[in-house]
Amino acid sequence: MNERVTVPAYAKLNVFLRVLGLRDDGYHDVETVLLPVDLHDVVTVGEADVLTVEVVGGPPDLMSGPDNLAHVAARVLLERAGVDRPGAHVRIEKRIPVAAGMGGGSADAAATLRGLNALWDCGLDDEELAEVAAAVGEDVPGLLAGGAVFADGRGSHVTRVHAATTWWVVKPLGFPVRTAEAYSWWDDEPASGPDPGVLIAALETGNVALLGPSLFNDLQQPVARRHPQVAASIAAFLEVGAVGAVMTGSGPTVVALARHAGHAASIASSVDGSIAVSAPPWAG
Repeated sequence: MNERVTVPAYAKLNVFLRVLGLRDDGYHDVETVLLPVDLHDVVTVGEADVLTVEVVGGPPDLMSGPDNLAHVAARVLLERAGVDRPGAHVRIEKRIPVAAGMGGGSADAAATLRGLNALWDCGLDDEELAEVAAAVGEDVPGLLAGGAVFADGRGSHVTRVHAATTWWVVKPLGFPVRTAEAYSWWDDEPASGPDPGVLIAALETGNVALLGPSLFNDLQQPVARRHPQVAASIAAFLEVGAVGAVMTGSGPTVVALARHAGHAASIASSVDGSIAVSAPPWAG
């Protein structure tokens, strides 16, 4: 049995986010493509007498106790796998912006599942691990997959999508947006975006000229109405030549599509507080 396992936890961006309506269970039916990018946290799991989570970096008030999604993932894995282990120490080195719509907490949970599956010698295959991930959180199965996925329903039902390499620029904003609030604002004025078939085809073929103008997020307008920095950041990206720009997830982070790596670097140098990233076909 391994004494320590290190797993990268890749951030995601939503190439589109289509909200279809409120469900009877209080969640929303959505359609989206989750695209992992090479910005990532580092999750290391090691043997310990009890289960603990340590978060290094990020805001000082970032949860590290039982409510941390990595802690939840470990407990669910213990229950579902039926293994008898004394515990583990989970160390998360934060690099992904927090409460920014980039799936950092879900990515950490997915990486924790992969790491503990090896550390505890659970022997779960990818399909079994995905079932565990679905019990942890909506985005966790998609970020466990290790590549681009189409997600629908509550977001936990995922199907792999081929995606050509694309280059992006990410601009985190200096305030959080709670996911529940973003969806409640959408409920006030519900509006669903177009069928994403053309957009997905553009992503699969790497047709950046078609993909850029097709980006959309149904949560963007209600969030931007309350936080005008979102719209201002999108405008700044477009002004310096981005092919397209959109808020990702429930926000507030804005992402911009570039033509190639050099173009992404040029955009990032022109828009303060932004960084260039890539989305390879298989980030995991």
